[in-house]
Amino acid sequence: MEQSANLQLPYIMPSQAQKHVTHNEAIRMLDSVVQLAVVDRDLSAPPVSPADGDRYLVAVGGSGAWTSKDGSVAAWQDGAWAFLAPKAGWLAWIADENRLMGFDGTAWVDAALHSVNPAPLVGVNAVADATNRLAVKSPATLFDEEAGDHRVKVNKAAAGGSATLVFQSGYSGRAELGLAGDDDWSVKVSADGAAWTDALKVDRATGRVSLPAALPLSDENQVVAQRHVRERLTTNRAYYVRTDGNDGNDGLSNAAGGAFLTLQGALNKVATIDFNGFTVTIQLANGTYTAGGVVPATVGQADVDDLIIQGNAAEPGSVIVNAPNSDCVLALAGTRVKVKDVELGTNGANASCLNALGGVIWFENIRFGTTVIHHVTAAYGGVVLAQGNYAITGGAFTHMSAALCGTIQIYGQTVTITGTPSIVNFAQAALLGNLHVGANAYSGSATGKRYDVSANSVINAAGGGASYFPGNSAGSAATGGLYL
Repeated sequence: MEQSANLQLPYIMPSQAQKHVTHNEAIRMLDSVVQLAVVDRDLSAPPVSPADGDRYLVAVGGSGAWTSKDGSVAAWQDGAWAFLAPKAGWLAWIADENRLMGFDGTAWVDAALHSVNPAPLVGVNAVADATNRLAVKSPATLFDEEAGDHRVKVNKAAAGGSATLVFQSGYSGRAELGLAGDDDWSVKVSADGAAWTDALKVDRATGRVSLPAALPLSDENQVVAQRHVRERLTTNRAYYVRTDGNDGNDGLSNAAGGAFLTLQGALNKVATIDFNGFTVTIQLANGTYTAGGVVPATVGQADVDDLIIQGNAAEPGSVIVNAPNSDCVLALAGTRVKVKDVELGTNGANASCLNALGGVIWFENIRFGTTVIHHVTAAYGGVVLAQGNYAITGGAFTHMSAALCGTIQIYGQTVTITGTPSIVNFAQAALLGNLHVGANAYSGSATGKRYDVSANSVINAAGGGASYFPGNSAGSAATGGLYL
């Protein structure tokens, strides 16, 4: 009997008797496979009471009337089973699973495996469009790993483009994270979906984190950020201070709109960075500053002269720090600084021009002006060391005073004194203080006691003699004090 090529439907032959038999057989076959929907695909033995027209996919291991019919379509017709061998591309709806299966030429597989690729638009419970070509409307979305790791990738066409995730409210953007306009990772926020603010940025080359919209790290509200976010220098850095500056500036340019107003403003900024072994210079412009500064603890400062406060090398008297009620420069325990090329003075009770109260101060080319108490003080283990020549233009209670294990070393320098200032005790050491002050050349004169050493302290003048220090009154040593 001749048959059709695909479904093997029997043809009616010209000489055939009872043509209706062949015709009806073809109709039954079409009835079985057109709009194919089967009851089940998991049975290997025929059901006990199938309904007329029921169809099944015979499972592996067919038995009984289904023996050797694995994978076939079994149709119950007129009280008997008819079998149709599937061909590649057949589709069957599995009624008990609400699932569409396809025959791949060997076995029945999930029709989703034969998906359209590429698909121009895909909408899951939503309508995709030309811009949102994949649209999903769902309480949640799951991307699960198949075996091992799982990565979600967002790629952009060019470095100046964006590859980001945008979070919206009422279909208006409120937050965006990713590569937004460059190759640094950033987080942006918006109140209206139009104006955006960079909240966080991570440099792609260094991994350094910045907070573009944050308060300065010197702000008291940034205590946590100061502990965890710190700029690391890659070259020497200068901060500028001017009498027309503002402590709200960044200090990086020598202009009214860029420089700090006070020395303390610059020192506060220094506390927020990592020196990384480089030198930081605080440059004071010409003028008079009415407040001094407390040297902060620093990170990455390799030596004392990696932090420098400097004025005008040619004319140190043109840069004046005159602190009315406090030290001009105070270095507490664990801090280090070099001061040069400025004029210092203070009228504060118990205040000093340079006060190493546990810290370390180096100085050179300084002009010490009128001061109520001390020009230079070292106490509680603090150290002051002169690295160059300097001048004295104003009086004080002491020019140099060391106490409580403090040490002052001024050796081999030229000290120029002008105007015959009144200095009650030029050199003073008490309570285990130490002055190492030999081989200096003092030019000019002063009035007052030359030295006073007591309480197991030492003034080492390197054999300079009783008249070594400026003054018009003899020095004295008492209570275990030594003058050498």
